Amino acid sequence: MAQLIKLQDYISRYQIDLNRYPTQFVRLKRTQWESVKEQWENGGPAQTWEPVMEMPEEEEKPRPTILQRLFGRKKSEDEDVDLEDVSVESELDEEDVIPEEATTLHFESKIVFEPKTIEELKRMYLDQFFHFQIKWASSTLLEKSYVDPRYMRDTLLRTFMQGLPDNYFLLYFPVFQVKKAPVEVDLILITPTEVLCITPIEVQDQAVYVADGERFWTQKIDKTSKKILSPMIQLNRMETIVSSLMHYNDIELPVRRIVLSRNGYIDYPGTAFNTQFIDKRKFEKWFLQLKRAKSPMKHMQIKAAAVLLEHTETTSFQRDLWKSEEEAAEHAAQQERNDNPLQQAAQADKEQ
Repeated sequence: MAQLIKLQDYISRYQIDLNRYPTQFVRLKRTQWESVKEQWENGGPAQTWEPVMEMPEEEEKPRPTILQRLFGRKKSEDEDVDLEDVSVESELDEEDVIPEEATTLHFESKIVFEPKTIEELKRMYLDQFFHFQIKWASSTLLEKSYVDPRYMRDTLLRTFMQGLPDNYFLLYFPVFQVKKAPVEVDLILITPTEVLCITPIEVQDQAVYVADGERFWTQKIDKTSKKILSPMIQLNRMETIVSSLMHYNDIELPVRRIVLSRNGYIDYPGTAFNTQFIDKRKFEKWFLQLKRAKSPMKHMQIKAAAVLLEHTETTSFQRDLWKSEEEAAEHAAQQERNDNPLQQAAQADKEQ
């Protein structure tokens, strides 16, 4: 499961210490999976898998930031991840890894149906860990950010997070500070060996994007056609920002550019320097190659992630300012559970 180190302009614990959290994340995910799998195989508790590390549950309350109002955004089935065959090795020295903070971590996975196979169990676990990681990528011990609920339903985000290895770092529509101005970019995927700048274009299934100009492309859906702004403009801007930061900080990782459409087709005559066009015809093969790449986390990868995070914008709030809102959110959540007959039945079974 790729690690989401930055989500838009939200606070991220990875900004605090990149030596601690990547390896801590991997240990947490694997430890919890082994516990869940053991309970399932032994016919353990049918309703709740107890967490190894605990902190109070928190309800996220969505609220758009100023940047969300200023900037517009464009948003296959996920491949199963072998949770027992994920490389968790790292080139980080043992003395660089700070001990875990049990008070800042919590993950509790609840069985919402009885898994019949190990694959169903994995899928349930990954789906619930996905929600946990969104929370982990938008809060610290002292601060948190409003999370837009659409990220919980974002299939592109879910595909990258659930389909790629633990040693990949993902920045998802981060906001950079460029000459005192906020600039939102698209996806940045930092692997142990390279940095991928990815601009997605996914307007509608079966859409065709024809690159017939430097500034505008033609989007064809059924029998209709219209001009759209070329994704290469956004991709060029993102690659320039990333490459400049890498160059000025002596980070020796290649930067590659990708225009991505999982559900459409890209018609790009000729070639573009250092750019791949991955559409519906190529996506599965390309993604499988990323998934199968075997390499431990590297110092240069950590350094690249730290430099990029250092230049991103953050909008967050002190936790003590949220107390009354959290109480209201918890009350609303409890009321919803009380009104839900399925959850009532599950709770009754648990009490029996």
